[in-house]
Amino acid sequence: MTDTTGKESGTILVVDDEESIRTMLRLGIKLSGFQCFVADGPISALQTLDQNDVDVVVADIKMPDMSGIELARIIKSRYEADVIIMTGYVDDFNYEDIVQQGASDFIQKPVRIAEFIARLKRVLSERASKTARLKALSDLKLNLDKLQRAMEGIVHAMSVAVEMRDPYTAGHQQRVAHLTAMVAREMGLSEDDIFGLRMASEIHDLGKITVPAGILAKPGRLSELEYELIKSHVRSGYDILKQIEFPWPLAEIILQHHERMDGSGYPQGLKGSEILLQARILSVADVFETIASHRPYRPSLGLQRAIDELTDNKGILFDEDVVAVFLRLVEEKRFPEFDN
Repeated sequence: MTDTTGKESGTILVVDDEESIRTMLRLGIKLSGFQCFVADGPISALQTLDQNDVDVVVADIKMPDMSGIELARIIKSRYEADVIIMTGYVDDFNYEDIVQQGASDFIQKPVRIAEFIARLKRVLSERASKTARLKALSDLKLNLDKLQRAMEGIVHAMSVAVEMRDPYTAGHQQRVAHLTAMVAREMGLSEDDIFGLRMASEIHDLGKITVPAGILAKPGRLSELEYELIKSHVRSGYDILKQIEFPWPLAEIILQHHERMDGSGYPQGLKGSEILLQARILSVADVFETIASHRPYRPSLGLQRAIDELTDNKGILFDEDVVAVFLRLVEEKRFPEFDN
């Protein structure tokens, strides 16, 4: 391990009940450019570790109070230091057993100082590499967290834009996103897939920004042409998102959320398993929320009406498994915002 000037760096603690061994190793360590502490046994070694940042502990295997292996176990549980075990009793121990107890290396007594320093440098080098890898992983996680927050911000901004265009359904996408996440979790989807589904749900009506405002706000019955314009919102939403490389199939989920199990949906007339599971979950939540929620131009059609719609059409329009989970959550009052 080297410091910023290119010189060797590292703090070593030598633990041995023989003063001559401590003195020899300390001299060799200091001549190699490292800082060195010494301890005459495990108790004083632990005291030193409590008071100083130590990179590597070099410990004899047979000492008063406790063995070097016992000391290594304590060090690995409490501190960040690596451990090198020394012993003259090579027939009583093997390398694999000692490493399994937490040691980073094992060296035979009598110690040859050149070999010892080479082993020490190897352990310090591996330690520095591990530290660098951990820092790189930490930096990567931080950057991924920032990216995720940025994506959430972008998606939320898109959702707000839709609501500004279609104020009559304000809050609809957020409520649907909440429903889909709960159902997906109950169905055992991974947290990553749930996150992607939640984002898709929050902007599932994104394509409505291409539909004339007068049609979106029309309280009465739509003409055939107007209805076709409304239906085009799924394709428009897909077209807006398809060029963005999200880690989840947001564009496809949005494109398919009006498909139906019997093929009667739009825009592709997909059937059954041809429809993404996430889109099947979204379609159920979308229909339920639309029926059960109040709108500025009409009161809620009622929780029972929403339940009946799903019950009557499970396996026909809607995925039977998704409906079963959804209705169980309703029965368990897991959606209190929709209770009468």
